[in-house]
Amino acid sequence: MSALLDGVYDGEMTVAQLLEHRDFGLGTFNALDGEMVVLDGVCYQLHDGGRARLADPEQRTPFAVVTTFATSCRLTLPEGSSRQQVSDLIGATISSENYLYAIRIVGEFDWVRTRTAARQHRPYPPLRDATRNEPVIQFDTASGVVAGFRTSLYELGIGVPGGHVHFIDAARQRGGHVLDYLCRRGTVDICLGTDLHLSLPLDDSFGRAYLSPDDLAQQVQQTENHH
Repeated sequence: MSALLDGVYDGEMTVAQLLEHRDFGLGTFNALDGEMVVLDGVCYQLHDGGRARLADPEQRTPFAVVTTFATSCRLTLPEGSSRQQVSDLIGATISSENYLYAIRIVGEFDWVRTRTAARQHRPYPPLRDATRNEPVIQFDTASGVVAGFRTSLYELGIGVPGGHVHFIDAARQRGGHVLDYLCRRGTVDICLGTDLHLSLPLDDSFGRAYLSPDDLAQQVQQTENHH
């Protein structure tokens, strides 16, 4: 994540390699070309404008988090749950904040507010500049999946601490990076993660990147949760 903040938008890993033995997750694509969501072993690319399509197996990614999803716990959401209420419910359910949790919310939403990264061109700007003017797209009365991770604070710079989730609708035609939502009804599956494998690219831009800025936490907050 800290490499993205420094404008490192090209990675070496292909979608096909990413999906070996993994069936759930999120990320982005080289050149920051939209958002990624992986469900049931299928990788989708969410373009700016909110359109979704199947990703090409040979597309590459500079940042992705994936796992094999195995439900540890399932919750039924109270009707009309906000994103904050869902987060609070998950927080009250998990045993410790020191693990990585994959989160899958399947439901009917009154609305889901999203944004989507637009393809960048070299020389790449820092992430907070690249995302500063991203349009917000709201999907009203939508059924679908909110998928992502609840990440521990000590993983700052590797992942996105707190909740990081993407949305794709039931028809797999629309979606984006989630800013907020109101869930009319739905269920939450939680998958406990205890193993972390980190793959870094052998790339000059990554090798030169400054990955520990003093305002790292502030940059992550600004780029991931701005409205």
